[in-house]
Amino acid sequence: MYEDEIAILKEEFGDETTVKALVKHDRNLVRFYIPDGGTWKDIRKVTKNLGEELTKALRIIAKENPKLQGVIDVVDFNATISGERIIDDGRLSSLIEIINRHRLGLNDVEPDVLGRAYEYLLRKFAEGSGQSAGEFYTPKEVAWLMANLVAPQPGEEIHDPACGSGGLLIKCQLVLKQNHSSVDVPVRLYGQEINPVTYAIAKINMIIHDMEGEIKVGDTLKNPKFLEHSTIKRFDKVTANPMWNQKEYHADFYESDPYNSFLFGIPPNNTADWGWIQHMFASLKEKGKLVVVIDTGTVSRGSGKQGSDKEKEIRKKFVDNDFIEAVILLPENLFYKITAAGNIIVINKNKKHNGEILLINASKDFVKERPENYLTDAGINKILDAYGN
Repeated sequence: MYEDEIAILKEEFGDETTVKALVKHDRNLVRFYIPDGGTWKDIRKVTKNLGEELTKALRIIAKENPKLQGVIDVVDFNATISGERIIDDGRLSSLIEIINRHRLGLNDVEPDVLGRAYEYLLRKFAEGSGQSAGEFYTPKEVAWLMANLVAPQPGEEIHDPACGSGGLLIKCQLVLKQNHSSVDVPVRLYGQEINPVTYAIAKINMIIHDMEGEIKVGDTLKNPKFLEHSTIKRFDKVTANPMWNQKEYHADFYESDPYNSFLFGIPPNNTADWGWIQHMFASLKEKGKLVVVIDTGTVSRGSGKQGSDKEKEIRKKFVDNDFIEAVILLPENLFYKITAAGNIIVINKNKKHNGEILLINASKDFVKERPENYLTDAGINKILDAYGN
């Protein structure tokens, strides 16, 4: 891409030396500035200490481009474990040559080809990883369904407080483009992620998809990074797949929250599901909408108990205040390393059908695959038709 941008500028300003001098002076002329020694051609010429030189090049590029700091400079390609290289120079060289088989310039491929390739790699990594896979990657068909339920409108602000690799936010932008192709006003994307490595993945995901998004790192419930003065910033739409049934938040935390996010009640110590939902609800504007996928127990735990139950009381307040628009039961085994079904809960401060809750049972609309089941396009459309009509 950088080489193509330089070539375009050469047509306007003349020789390459002049263009590179201009770009060095005015970085806004290119998407990212690549200093001498950091270009793809430079890396392919390296014959010794490739891991060290590749790491050095990425750190120089990051230093020259603040948006890439903490993103591409977090990996050491020369790193070792017990004295052995994790990725030796031979494998790095082979990988570089494999990537070099296909030119990925501005006019060589579709704009989203890198984004689709990155999504494919994330999915494959999630399929092969451990219990934490669902923390950073929502299966793309579930993300497409949720993004369509969000129904992004031009110029809206959309927030994912547990954004993982950023796929949900990206799909909201893509859905907007599909539904409003003639309107050139994108949604504004905001995400927060607790894991610094996953945060970097989300930043790269945004860059590869050629999207602008403000991604911050930190524990959203304890330390929300999107604030206006001393209160939580409010958004038009909020969507998320937070970690289900988290146990690290207790009553003293909820009670001392300085942002008054948990006004409907204190969740039990063994699950923060309704803590997440309340925080997201507190992040909505006056007519805002929330789409969250969460454990099925979130909508039922405590229902049969006599007397009081923490989750039941919180749910009751959401229902009594007529904020719940729809609850969608998904098929089992859609999520990585999680066999249980999930629910999508749609909370809407601007419901069209007051006093009603739409319940959609989509538990049978799937194709059985390995290692996880798969929600088909037909299944997604069936759910969207039921919701929309």
